Amino acid sequence: MTFSASTFEALGDGTGSQQPPQRHAKVCRMPLGLDIVLADAAPAQLLRERRLPPEGGALHDGPGGPPRGHRLIARDSGDYLFVGVRGGREAPSVQTAADVLLGPGDVCFYDAHHPPTLDFPEHVRTKVFLVPRELLRLEESDVHRLARVPVTRDSWLGTLVSPLLSDLAVAASAARPPLGAKLAWHAVNLLTTLATEQLDRDTTGTPDAQSPLVPGILEYIDLHLADTDLSPEVIARAHHISVRYLHKLFESEGRTVGQWIRRRRLEECRRDLTLRARGNRTIAAVAGRWGFTSATHFSRVFRAAYGVSPREWRDSALRVAPVGHG
Repeated sequence: MTFSASTFEALGDGTGSQQPPQRHAKVCRMPLGLDIVLADAAPAQLLRERRLPPEGGALHDGPGGPPRGHRLIARDSGDYLFVGVRGGREAPSVQTAADVLLGPGDVCFYDAHHPPTLDFPEHVRTKVFLVPRELLRLEESDVHRLARVPVTRDSWLGTLVSPLLSDLAVAASAARPPLGAKLAWHAVNLLTTLATEQLDRDTTGTPDAQSPLVPGILEYIDLHLADTDLSPEVIARAHHISVRYLHKLFESEGRTVGQWIRRRRLEECRRDLTLRARGNRTIAAVAGRWGFTSATHFSRVFRAAYGVSPREWRDSALRVAPVGHG
């Protein structure tokens, strides 16, 4: 893990005028390819990835400056968290026109090569995670979808993840190896979970809504998630349709019936692990409650879906849950 004071710097004020450059931000560079940028004040243009300058030299924008994206507006002073995703080289064909309001603690994904402009008060702090797209297991199109809607601090996932990311940014930047690398890996896992959740919300999330059968089928699945024998055959028989037709109804969702069942079971397990972090229920018991017969299989598919193990998710919830929370 190395530190650099000249890898990143603030850009102009977002209007094309020449402003004195802000002092360089503190940058912590990790072996994982994750960089953490800490700044006591937000520049008028969001920190973006820059080429390394010559020793002792400064970086300057080329003619015309960077491409302008949509604008982020801070509602108050405080800490703001940004996730700059590296790897999206092509600018979106249509720039988002609407302004986005952010509150302290909100987490905002953006393309590190095409950052949005900022309208922030002077007394704010920014914590920026710059991470390769591949490390988050994202496609290039995913980056543009993630940038549409921030994760608000008062959402259920934001309440859990935002303070953890904020603490990890400070701790990882101050820690010595190998602790710093371990903390960085925890940050990557949390960011992967956050990205996965946001992409799930950005999709329609349901199979063919045109069929009148679908609402009843989805309700049936939810009511029988705990049944270990829940299968396409059982669902089709209960609704007097063929298995082939059942699969056809799920084609527009891009998931098979089995994948839909697993997704819903994982969502319920994740919710249980969050809300009952201080309880005595074991991870195996949570998995069994929602139809997983093998704790090992459950742990494997949970990590594949959310980037962290069930135990790590529960421990994260435990750290932020108020005392006395059941």
